[in-house]
Amino acid sequence: MHAPTLPGMILILLAALILFGPKKLPELGRVLGKTLREFKNSASGLIEEEEGKEKKHSK
Repeated sequence: MHAPTLPGMILILLAALILFGPKKLPELGRVLGKTLREFKNSASGLIEEEEGKEKKHSK
């Protein structure tokens, strides 16, 4: 799967603006950012946990 191009991103932003309105977009952006941050922290925590288990088993 490839990344969206500039016209595609503009179309997505316009659709979001029409659907949610200008007042809701900043709030949705904040919520999306928090969600992605939590997901990233959880994923890195799981990776660190697995690496710790591998180190214990290799000793």
